[in-house]
Amino acid sequence: MKKRISRVAVHAMILLLLQSASVSFAQKKENRLPSWAMGGFVRPRAVNPVISPIEKTRFDDPMSGVPVAWESNDTFNPAAVVKGNEIIVLYRAEDKYGIGIGKRTSRIGYASSKDGLHFKRRAAPVLYPAADEQKELEWPGGTEDPRVAVTEGGEYVIFYTQWNRKVPRLGVATSRDLLTWKKHGPIFAKSTVLPSLVNQSHKSASIVTKIQNEKQVIAKINGKYWMYWGEHGVYGATSDNLIDWDPVVDENGKLKAFISPRAGYFDSSLTECGPPAILTENGIVLLYNGKNDPKNGDKRFNPGTYSAGQVLFDKNDPSKPLERLDVPFLRPMEPFEKSGQYIQGTVFIEGMVYFKKKWYLYYGCADSKVGVAVYDPAKNVNPDPLP
Repeated sequence: MKKRISRVAVHAMILLLLQSASVSFAQKKENRLPSWAMGGFVRPRAVNPVISPIEKTRFDDPMSGVPVAWESNDTFNPAAVVKGNEIIVLYRAEDKYGIGIGKRTSRIGYASSKDGLHFKRRAAPVLYPAADEQKELEWPGGTEDPRVAVTEGGEYVIFYTQWNRKVPRLGVATSRDLLTWKKHGPIFAKSTVLPSLVNQSHKSASIVTKIQNEKQVIAKINGKYWMYWGEHGVYGATSDNLIDWDPVVDENGKLKAFISPRAGYFDSSLTECGPPAILTENGIVLLYNGKNDPKNGDKRFNPGTYSAGQVLFDKNDPSKPLERLDVPFLRPMEPFEKSGQYIQGTVFIEGMVYFKKKWYLYYGCADSKVGVAVYDPAKNVNPDPLP
């Protein structure tokens, strides 16, 4: 009997070891990035978070008429672009005049860095609600969640959420120095394809860019500017002038979703567009933010977690998805990514730039701070490990 039990135990142990090895191999295989994807991204040591809330800066708010500690509560969801020999990060900042996400006023601040890791900040925001033509759309919620890119001619274009606490809309503004901005209003205001869209909730715009002469600039696809946008699905839009945009619709005149949330995956609740998309030899790579649905998501990740995914689109037909990651390449792992306004855990990517032959990815940490992760194409690094 003892020998039989021993043999059973041995067989059981062997089976468990084989299963464990199989699972381990499957996880390693599953978590490798395909050749078309960006990454892996590495968080530099002893650097993050690179931007955090501070109390000392005051801004004479043109709406309330009083000095405001405009970046005292949260600093997060950053855009990024290269200007000369510096990286400029334009980050969303919230004051303390309100309680809860979306209940305070947001303004966009300016930070510069010569190495992409250490930043100097301006004392006042550069894009904010004011007594201008956009007041009705931007007050009291503010200017939120920017993405920024630059044309071949050196004009900066920023897409951001205009939030009046009624309807979120994508607005656009242009600048030559990233400091003084000309607001042009909602991007779909003049759309003839779907005129009603301007008064429906829409946000998160990722314009298509390319690397040209070692610089990242706005690209054209088939003679038009292209962007991806949306949070409950990835949609598209085209423009001739970067200001006025028409959404991509199907044969019935309805919005056409290129990809959508997937039950059982890390992006089961939202697929929200991230930083400007990149035109590569393999296709157009869009980095996006996936939210894990509490009921129908990937059980390996916390309910409500925001992690980062990637999808590859056809470079000749930007509406056609070719491949998509099934697991995130970046997920909340560090304490500062799991504490703050959004304790479920958040890495919310919005800014990515090509700088000195590396890619610098800037992201919001739990809706409270700004972090950075770096991808060096010369090094083979795995993405964030799975839980």
